[in-house]
Amino acid sequence: MQGVAGAEPVTPRSDDEVVERLPLRAVSPDERARQRLAQRVLAERPHDLAQAVAAAREAIERARRNGDPRELGTAQAWLQPWWNEAAMPPAVRLLKATVLQARHDFNGALSELDRVLTSPHLPTPMTAQAILTRAALLQMMGRWEEARRGCERLAAPPLSSIHGQACLAELDSLQGRGNDSLRQMEALDRRPGAPHAWLALLRAECAEREGRSEAGTLFASALALDDGVYVRAAYADWLLDRGRPAEAASVALGRRDAGAWSPDRADELPDALLLRLAIAWQRSGAPQAARAAEQLQARFDAAALRADSTHARERARFALDVRHDAAMALQQALINWTQQREPADAVLLVRAARAAGRPEAAKPVMDLVRQQGWRDHRLKAAE
Repeated sequence: MQGVAGAEPVTPRSDDEVVERLPLRAVSPDERARQRLAQRVLAERPHDLAQAVAAAREAIERARRNGDPRELGTAQAWLQPWWNEAAMPPAVRLLKATVLQARHDFNGALSELDRVLTSPHLPTPMTAQAILTRAALLQMMGRWEEARRGCERLAAPPLSSIHGQACLAELDSLQGRGNDSLRQMEALDRRPGAPHAWLALLRAECAEREGRSEAGTLFASALALDDGVYVRAAYADWLLDRGRPAEAASVALGRRDAGAWSPDRADELPDALLLRLAIAWQRSGAPQAARAAEQLQARFDAAALRADSTHARERARFALDVRHDAAMALQQALINWTQQREPADAVLLVRAARAAGRPEAAKPVMDLVRQQGWRDHRLKAAE
């Protein structure tokens, strides 16, 4: 972000000086006790593969749920004895790919997933997870035909996975290859063992892309099943788009395992939720809006000092909807488009290009729309 280039390194004057506030690790006492026990095991048995894989998987899930990137470091610490080994166990390699994906090293993640899938005697559940993770990553990168081949493999025998069928239904929705994607997902949701939380989110996003009124109800259902950062941010965005900032703020603040967030603790939210909260508070004229914006600016400045170029989507959205700096928003949205090409990224780039008075800058989005048959009512006006 602007204002960082000439920044000088800061040396704390005392051990008590606060350099940066990080999101609170909001976990239950039971979960905290499990983490401490796991840490003792790691110190005593650093090469216990089963324990390391289980603990790393839990850390990755906490990172997904809470939006705390420190958990990715925890996962890597558990996997460190094998992290750079050529003969890495497939279970470790799969988790490494997940960590790399979360850190936006998409090519590195794909490379690791490809190696997982060439491992001999790979257990069926691990094969299915690697194919699904790879397909989701390819979809995020805008490589939809490659993603579709992975989904087809997952949906077909011998795997015959609900996840594969849902993946195909989502791609059909994106590419306009059928008008019954929502009904297909609803039918899958009724099957025994269905991943209800994931399907609820897919259905909500599908309805949003199609401009259906039931999207709000579906987002609320998804949130009831999974209050993780991604679901909360997606629902808050839907509410913001419909001029309901007070409700969006409530969703962003939300609840965590340790209890309710309060407005005076908003600066401890992860970036994605603090961003939605700042937008919602600003649009509703809340006095806390300036404080939230300052906290976000400080986080982005600190990331720039670390040469952290990830999360350009959040930087672009902050510039566009909080700072109202269209030129900076467009710059960041274009950077983001080189990394990920999900519907939210397309909508953001189109909005930033229009706000900057440069609608032609959204050509990469329109090219992909034409090439892939992309169907999203939010992009129709730009066709």
